[in-house]
Amino acid sequence: MNPYPHIAYQHQERPEDEMQARAEAFYTLMNQRRSVRFFSDRPVPRRLVELAIRTAGTAPSGAHRQPWRFVVVDDPALKHQIRVAAEEEEHESYHGRMSDEWLEALAPLGTDWHKPFLETAPWLVVCFAETYGLDDDGAKVKNYYVQESCGIACGLFIAAVHNMGLVTLTHTPSPMRFLNDILKRPKNERPYILFPVGYPAEDATVPDLHRKSLDEITQWNLGE
Repeated sequence: MNPYPHIAYQHQERPEDEMQARAEAFYTLMNQRRSVRFFSDRPVPRRLVELAIRTAGTAPSGAHRQPWRFVVVDDPALKHQIRVAAEEEEHESYHGRMSDEWLEALAPLGTDWHKPFLETAPWLVVCFAETYGLDDDGAKVKNYYVQESCGIACGLFIAAVHNMGLVTLTHTPSPMRFLNDILKRPKNERPYILFPVGYPAEDATVPDLHRKSLDEITQWNLGE
């Protein structure tokens, strides 16, 4: 029996002028999005985090395997453990693992191995990529396009967080296996991205970056 029988797709048709207005409003909103590294400890309702994760869970995935697991942390002791472990890895990266070229590329952003936001932000949300599934008998079940699927889900998560008026950051200390140990995740899961989520600090700053233009990121057909 087909576990996914086809049903009628419920599509809401909109006039073109409304479509353009909605598209322009969403672009304007998302163009204001920035990666924030200075967080307030102001509380954020759990329901908002739940809704961001539910939004992430609407992402398409290879063979509909949905190979993601979002682990949410607000316990101060756990956040401290994560910060200590992340800073250990980041210190090693900034003092030997990263090439001079990589460090030079990061220099304009003003980043270093210190990650206080891992304790300041009220929530940490870690997306784990499920490299393979397990059936009821514990046998491996192949997942498809895991990296691509998780990437799309994380993109939707970021959009949802920004849309509700909060901020986040894609934090990816390398390696990240310490998150499996601290959060007691199984070996078929790999940390994909760690997101601190909250309000920006009142004195938060961000680099004055400029995004590439439409022409720089787009080709129409054979290059018109």
